[in-house]
Amino acid sequence: MSKSFIASTALVLSLTAFTATAQDVATADEAVTEVVVTGSRAAPRSRLNTLAPVDVIKSDSLNRQGSTELAQALSTLAPALTFPRPSATDGTDNVRPATLRGLSPDQTLVLVNGKRRHTSALVNINGSVGRGSAAVDLNTIPTSALGTIEILRDGASAQYGSDAIAGVVNLRLREARDGGNVTASFGQYYTEVETARQSRDARDGQTYVVSGWKGLPLGEDGFLTVSGELKKRRPTSRGDNDPRVTPASVTSRYGDPAVEDATLFANAGLPLDNGFELYGNAGYQKRESESAAFFRPNNGTGVYAPAAAAANIASIYPNGFLPLIGVDTQDYSATGGIRGNWGDWATDLSLTYGRNELDYTTSNSVNASYGTNSKRSFNDGGLAYDQIVLNGSIAKPFDVNGLHGPLNLALGIEARHESFEIKAGEEQSYARGPITAAPLGAQGFGGFLPANAVDVNRDSIGAYIDLEAEVTEKLTVSGAARAEKYSDFGSNLSGKLSARYALNDIFAVRGSVSTGFRAPSLQQQYFTATSTNFTGGVPFETGTFPATSAVARALGASDLKAETSTNYALGFVAKRGPFELTVDGYQIEIQDRIALTENLGGRADITALLAPYNVTQARFFTNGLDTTTTGIDLVAAYRLSTESYGRYDFTFSATSANTTIDKLPTNGTLTALTPPPVLLNRIRQYIITNGTPENRASLGLDWTGGAWGVTARANYYGDAYEPAATPADDITTGNKTILDLEGRYTFAEKTTVTLGVNNLLDTYPTATPAYLNSTGTLGFTRFSPFGFNGRYVYARVSHNF
Repeated sequence: MSKSFIASTALVLSLTAFTATAQDVATADEAVTEVVVTGSRAAPRSRLNTLAPVDVIKSDSLNRQGSTELAQALSTLAPALTFPRPSATDGTDNVRPATLRGLSPDQTLVLVNGKRRHTSALVNINGSVGRGSAAVDLNTIPTSALGTIEILRDGASAQYGSDAIAGVVNLRLREARDGGNVTASFGQYYTEVETARQSRDARDGQTYVVSGWKGLPLGEDGFLTVSGELKKRRPTSRGDNDPRVTPASVTSRYGDPAVEDATLFANAGLPLDNGFELYGNAGYQKRESESAAFFRPNNGTGVYAPAAAAANIASIYPNGFLPLIGVDTQDYSATGGIRGNWGDWATDLSLTYGRNELDYTTSNSVNASYGTNSKRSFNDGGLAYDQIVLNGSIAKPFDVNGLHGPLNLALGIEARHESFEIKAGEEQSYARGPITAAPLGAQGFGGFLPANAVDVNRDSIGAYIDLEAEVTEKLTVSGAARAEKYSDFGSNLSGKLSARYALNDIFAVRGSVSTGFRAPSLQQQYFTATSTNFTGGVPFETGTFPATSAVARALGASDLKAETSTNYALGFVAKRGPFELTVDGYQIEIQDRIALTENLGGRADITALLAPYNVTQARFFTNGLDTTTTGIDLVAAYRLSTESYGRYDFTFSATSANTTIDKLPTNGTLTALTPPPVLLNRIRQYIITNGTPENRASLGLDWTGGAWGVTARANYYGDAYEPAATPADDITTGNKTILDLEGRYTFAEKTTVTLGVNNLLDTYPTATPAYLNSTGTLGFTRFSPFGFNGRYVYARVSHNF
């Protein structure tokens, strides 16, 4: 879908709006009363009166679909947000990041009730969307805990600090002092898998979910809302026949991982007698997930040498083996604060803590260098990240002569302490046994070495000023500036100017210009994962090294610095009666993006640089990648209420975004070599520019008629690329449309029974050609924005009390 298509669609919808009948104009108007708090520190505004585009997604919308993952549900409802579901990418299978406007997952800031959410400890180092990023794991928060979600589609570093280059996702927790809900659902895939070499029916991915929430009174006017969820999901398998085994059959488990998790959240508010309010929330999730690596055959095509090692492995696994990678996640969060009016100043003081722990295991595996003395299951070590955030703000409206409305002044500070830890695995998970010529470490996922273990931390402090005023009855302007200082990489200053001008009650234009930044994460600065190989009895390392290490320095690496951006946005809002339309264009120029280089080695000049450190190959994180993302977002809604046929809510949204690379990273040491090695090859470049669809669109209908309800949605996805070293071997998803349908009936206004199907037509991305799938594992591209699992059928029972 081209930009001209979006523009013409906007025109058609605009004309439709102005032909609305008098009866239509008289219908209820939620946009007027739907209050938005994200993106402004002045008095809350209605959704259509904001100075920047904000999508508001209610919990009812999240619950009217079959997805059991928050990130997937959001990507279905908000086309600017994409949630690829990769497989065979180690830890990323289990902590799958979402992206906004096609940018990196860590370039979108996530808030919970307006407070910064901690990221996952995982850094994605494999070949999937978001390679090199450490992002927030949205799936640690159950949908039952949420009231609304606000997605600010505009750069906001000057308002919120690091990471808000693409925008902000603010998860607003449910607030209730009475009532409650309990929901049970079951679903599974009923699909026909058509790979390049075969077709088969699949019935898998069985998913059981029990969730609920309860509102409790806290004092006379306070509330305590407790939410919880239990989930169990069995794995899916979408691999092709493996040509290495006879007879050819599916030996992989390529698809969604198996997952079991338990999540508990609480949100509370307690008004005090002096006009202040105590507030807080806390959450905990324990998740156990298991994905699969590539199958290891025992037919002479394996990687085990010498022959004695191969014979040993064959005696353990006569028919080959499929290593399984387990990730045990524990996620903690807590916020406590007090807010209220101190004289004429609105004040807010809070303290937030968050921690994410990942412990890895490899099972159904072997360390070939130990032969028959090898263990079958290994503790591979783990990662941990935590942060403490102290946040204080004051705000006050001032009457200023000449202004139509008050000038709102907001001031604030934020101090943050972060830490990151790598824990070593047990010895056999990484070590070399007595068979020195055989591969070492747990096959599938080797453990972290003691040399990889780190325990690092940093501090940062920031201060901001935010001004917003109604200059005239029609014109509102705002400006913000924020200074940040980090104990490791240095300082940053960001600014933003925004304006909205209402030509009349129907049409308004809005725009902004801002600068932004993203501090290098501790994970990017200090992550290291290496393996040791022996040559002539001498140990040689290969793997990922911190940019501060002597190894990376030998290859010209330097300390990481912040990514910076310049954002431009211009759009309009149109509203007439029950029809509303927003169209927003943008350009995001990012300098010094952080990227993970290729494995450097295998040639004499680089070998000479690495030789003093007994390293044969190395990669590291580096700045120096410049990109420009240009796009346009369109969102339209129309409500039709009838006396005899119920209420119809129509929604249409479309987005088109194109990212180009303006500059590739270099450094003096490697540039001086002849020829200079490529730090980011074609594959890495195309992941950045084409790993998510350039064009997306969604058309939805919600119908409510008495006790009955129906939701229908069509999601269109343009091509996404899984690039190869040469263009001829690129794999594309194809332009695909996914149809979802759900029907429900409510008994006595309390109990709702739902039947639904996601991907009604059983649509898949284009199958991976056989010649590009030598192991049979990768039946479909892992870059598919809608996954590759096929039709999902579900049933749900929900009871309100």
